[in-house]
Amino acid sequence: MQHEAFQKAGAEVIALAVASAASVDGWREGAGATYPVLADPEHRVAEAYGVYNMLGDGYAAPAVFVIGTDGHIAWSYVGQHPDDRPSAQTVLEHLP
Repeated sequence: MQHEAFQKAGAEVIALAVASAASVDGWREGAGATYPVLADPEHRVAEAYGVYNMLGDGYAAPAVFVIGTDGHIAWSYVGQHPDDRPSAQTVLEHLP
């Protein structure tokens, strides 16, 4: 993850996981993530964004949502399999 590149572009990265807070904290520390990772154990946010259980696995599909300063989705990408994610560069190119 190129968290610093996003910060230089004036953007913030926030990740969300359909998992408990304890699981998320453990993953974040183990991965050395420098950005916030939020827990969504009841998958409310994942459902609201329409990505919960899309792949039939009881998790959120890998997805990226770029939210503009007006609060609207400026760009999104929803993966078609667990490893389907856009590159950091692709996301940076879609920042408003």
